[in-house]
Amino acid sequence: MKKSSLILALILPAAISAESKVRPGSLITDNMVLQENADARIYGTGDPGAKVTVTPSWDNKEYTTTIDRTGQWSLAVRTPDGSFTPCSITISDGDPITINNVLIGEVWLASGQSNMQMPLKGFPGCCTLGGYDEIASSRHEADRIRFYTVPLTQSYTPVDTVDAVWTIPSPETSPDYSALAWHFAKRMTDVLDVPVGIVSAAYGGAKVESWTPRDILETYPDVSLAPKDIEPMVHYHRPMLMYNAMFNPIKNYTYKGIIWYQGCSNVSTPETYADRLATMVKNWRDEISIGDIPFYAVEIAPYEYGDPSEKGKAPLLREAQWKAVEMIPNSGMISINDLVEPYERFNIHPANKEAVGKRLCDLALNKTYGKKQFPVESPRYKSHKFKDGAAWVAIDSPSDGICRNYAIEGFEVAGPDRVFHPADSVWLHWQTNEMVVSSKDVPNPVAVRYAWRDFLPGNLHAGNYLPLIPFRTDDWE
Repeated sequence: MKKSSLILALILPAAISAESKVRPGSLITDNMVLQENADARIYGTGDPGAKVTVTPSWDNKEYTTTIDRTGQWSLAVRTPDGSFTPCSITISDGDPITINNVLIGEVWLASGQSNMQMPLKGFPGCCTLGGYDEIASSRHEADRIRFYTVPLTQSYTPVDTVDAVWTIPSPETSPDYSALAWHFAKRMTDVLDVPVGIVSAAYGGAKVESWTPRDILETYPDVSLAPKDIEPMVHYHRPMLMYNAMFNPIKNYTYKGIIWYQGCSNVSTPETYADRLATMVKNWRDEISIGDIPFYAVEIAPYEYGDPSEKGKAPLLREAQWKAVEMIPNSGMISINDLVEPYERFNIHPANKEAVGKRLCDLALNKTYGKKQFPVESPRYKSHKFKDGAAWVAIDSPSDGICRNYAIEGFEVAGPDRVFHPADSVWLHWQTNEMVVSSKDVPNPVAVRYAWRDFLPGNLHAGNYLPLIPFRTDDWE
């Protein structure tokens, strides 16, 4: 990953002439997608006191406002049902500008760190499964999907613009698209039969504090915002700077919801993560100002952390992620402990982004769009007991029971010595929907865990083929 530069000045969108008096905001460009059936914000800058008129082609209605004394203007236009028919929007203060090839559909903000950023072309040394097949066929989605990718930038102060435009999928543009968001968008447009716009603002390695503003960070005793403390940090761990440079400029756009994949860089501090993620989400929703729009997250994948401050703490971070989801209204999360391969133990970027994107889209389809035919509830630990040298674990499976009863991986048991051993016998008791778990090395088990290590993929699924969420029955550290 290349080190990003700090933004010290506002950058105007390349598509707008420097001579224009009225200037649309960074996301108001050709090829954009506007949220359907919404009061979609159109905004920008211009001469204070000037009158701005916005006229969309779908209804030819004139919407007007006056540029305020700071040079800012914003208004809302009512959008129709989604359609693949391109529209245009004329913006004028007497000197008109036309935004062309506008689609109406569903708009989602995709953010987080490298597993959200990871492009279809992959990272050096980290392949994206099927990425180049998607790149080769991406032109087929040119009338259905649009991407706006925020460049990797940082700033000590909030900025209002970014140097980017909406792009149309093609083999030339799609290699840099977020692979996860691409598959999320493809599935969504297939099911809803409307265009999908993705605003991708992800920064590899970013902490939750990186996406949080100054006024909140100043209340965190372990965070210093002094440049002398921030500058020596590895660039992707710096607090606040991504919020200022990558979220602040896009917060005025109208979104249906947010998808989020982040947490690896906070593994060393799981005790603060849930509260800080919930606080960040509340701040983002307040800034976007559309209410509690959906927030859907991805549980961090299995990975063998090597740093002493992180080793052994990934299960606690996953636990904190689920706690955060319980704290955040209108939210949800998918588990992906089954979507890594054994050879990816030391690869923090698992190759299979298609399954993650589709699983995350199913969550949105079910919970936001009412498509209940798409399952979203993973099986969960319900209760346990110990009997005859085995742990009997009751599973709350919301869809057609458990679909695997042989070669089940991911369970461990421990005796009074608190040393966990891999289970060598796991079988499903059909009548009670209990997993009977035992190890010849633990004749008297007192605790059982599932997928409760930095890297311990599981393979137990419900009838809906969603994975059992990692759990532990003990509270040992």
